[in-house]
Amino acid sequence: MTVLSDRALGRATLARQLLLDPAGMPVEDAVSHLGGLQAQEPQEPFVGLWSRLCAFDSSQLSGALIGRRVVRTHLMRRTVHLVTAEDALGWRSRHDAMLRQRALGAHRRELAGVDLDELAAAGRAVLADAEPRTMGELVRAVEGRWPAAGRRALGEMLVAALVPVVQIPPRGLWRTRAGVRNVLLSAWLGREIAPPAPDGADPVGQALVRRYLAAYGPATSADLRAWCGLAGLPAAVAAVRAELVGFRDEHGRELLDLPDAPRPGPDAPAPVRFLPAFDSAILGYRYRGRIIDDAHRGLSVAGERVVLVDGRVAATWNVDRDATVTVTPLRRLTPAERSESAEQGQALASFLSDGESDRVEVTATD
Repeated sequence: MTVLSDRALGRATLARQLLLDPAGMPVEDAVSHLGGLQAQEPQEPFVGLWSRLCAFDSSQLSGALIGRRVVRTHLMRRTVHLVTAEDALGWRSRHDAMLRQRALGAHRRELAGVDLDELAAAGRAVLADAEPRTMGELVRAVEGRWPAAGRRALGEMLVAALVPVVQIPPRGLWRTRAGVRNVLLSAWLGREIAPPAPDGADPVGQALVRRYLAAYGPATSADLRAWCGLAGLPAAVAAVRAELVGFRDEHGRELLDLPDAPRPGPDAPAPVRFLPAFDSAILGYRYRGRIIDDAHRGLSVAGERVVLVDGRVAATWNVDRDATVTVTPLRRLTPAERSESAEQGQALASFLSDGESDRVEVTATD
């Protein structure tokens, strides 16, 4: 079985993640291809798409949110993701058990004595009029039935697990500060959520295997689970196994992939790319050595924005109030790498400031 080095896997990841060559596709197509973008920080998906798409304009994503073609909702790993309307409707039922289990695991003690089905029904009843509600408003509407329960636990169970809701605009629009207001997913999109598959069938799980490998492969089954958080996927993998090809990584782990997906090789040129906080190009794997050193692994879960240099995390970046982008290297950069990082940082500063700034600083390394 062919062995793929971490460097070769990194180049495959960059190709699948649209980070080798910017893609000329509509925003909705990019969001669909990537299987969604992590979006608990509302402005971060704009940077993620700017780094991936040709001539990306912030109005394209804002327009897709306003036009209800993409939505903000709790999905993979019980985190807020930006996904297409089609994927939100098609995937939500398959995620229900995971969302409930994870939320209950975080709040089991505060929810002692609460019948979760009754809580879900109560939340749906409050939202049935399609009037947007904050989490606090939802809690106030139902807490009288469960006075001993924790208020935050009730709220998080409702909006992040039991009731399929979306966070509606202006939350998530470009350079807009807005609180979270929730509406039923089906009401917002005017369509019903796809029902669960009959016992023993898992068409959504099988589709997720293919979609994941298209955007993240080659990868292990553990990587797939780390991306979506779902249980029961070994059966889905087994069901599509005949469609896949196999490799091993340099540590002996089995990798699965789609046969015709791009694997450009370890020496493919990898331009400098600026990634937003919590980007799935890093978080979408159990084993992240293809793109980030173990010494820096904590950056990806701490919300640090990172810079890819030669295909790997080599710096962090931030932007201050005067729209100056500051790049802080994690290793010594060559003069060419510093120059390319500064050039890309200028372009990012211009994007983030709507053309008002191109200031960038690449700090010195010790």
